[in-house]
Amino acid sequence: MKGSIRSIGIISKKGRPEPIEILKELLSVIKSLDINFYLDSETAEKVGLQGLPVKEIPEKSELIIVLGGDGTLLSVARLVGRREVPILGVNLGTLGFLTDVSRRELKESIERIIKGEFFIEKRLMLRSEVLRGEKIIGTHHVLNDVVINKGALARIIDLETLIDGHFVTLFKADGLIVSTPTGSTAYNLSAGGPIIYPTLECMVLTPICPHTLTNRPIVLPGSSRIEVRLKSESQDVFLTLDGQVGFNLVKGDSVIITKAPFKTSLVIPPERNYFEILRTKLSWGGTIGQEP
Repeated sequence: MKGSIRSIGIISKKGRPEPIEILKELLSVIKSLDINFYLDSETAEKVGLQGLPVKEIPEKSELIIVLGGDGTLLSVARLVGRREVPILGVNLGTLGFLTDVSRRELKESIERIIKGEFFIEKRLMLRSEVLRGEKIIGTHHVLNDVVINKGALARIIDLETLIDGHFVTLFKADGLIVSTPTGSTAYNLSAGGPIIYPTLECMVLTPICPHTLTNRPIVLPGSSRIEVRLKSESQDVFLTLDGQVGFNLVKGDSVIITKAPFKTSLVIPPERNYFEILRTKLSWGGTIGQEP
C-alpha cells in the first residue's frame, strides 16, 4: 500500500500488564515519527494520558493497532465495522492467526508501516439477523463465526437449515457453526471443519456432534443466504457471535446469515507467511529439507 499513515488509534487488551509495557515502547516509536495517536480511555489512564471513548477511535484513525490476542482483534473488527479502517494486531507472546507482529518486531514493523510498506488483506465478515415471529430482534456482524449451540445439560437440538431458500436438512446435533475463512481455524476446526485460505469468498456450515454421522461440513459461496430455524422446545440454546457476544434462542426463532456489506481490513507485514503460522500454531511437523 502506498502513502504514509498520519493518525493511529491504539486499543489494548484489558486486565493484563503486558499491553501497557508494549504500549510504552510503541508510543516512543510513534512520537519519534511525529504521528498523531489516539488511545482508548481505559488504556490512556494507565499511562497518564487523555483518551477517547473506544467507539470514537475508528473515525479519527487511518490505522488501528491492537495490543492483545486474536480475541481482542475480533472485538475491534466488529467495532470498526463498515468504516473498514485497517487493523494491525500485535501479539503478547502467544502466536495468533490474526495478530501478526511480535513485540521484538514492533519498532521495525511500525516504522515500515508508517511509510506505507504493508499490504491490506480484505477478510469476509458475516451478518447475522435473528427473527422472532416477524420481528428482527438482533443484528450483528462477525469476523470469525456465528454459532448456535445447546447448553451443557440440554438434549440434542433440532435445527432446520435452508440455503438460498432450499431445504438442506433437519440437523439433530449439539449445534451448528457458520464460519468465515478467517474463522475456519477457530471453533470450526475443533468441530472437524476444513481450513479455508483466509482471503477466499466463502463460508463454511459445520454441524457440532451431529446425530447422523453423514452430516458433514459444507463449503458454500460467499453469496449464500443461510437460514437456521430452531425447532426444539429446549430453553437452553444460545446464539454466540465470535465467541464473545450472545443471547438465548427460543423455539421458532430463525437465524439468517449472509455476507456482510463490508469487510475487515487487516494490515499484513510483507514478510508474513500464512503457512508458517499454520505450521507453528497447529504444531504441524516437518521442515524444509527434513527427512521423512
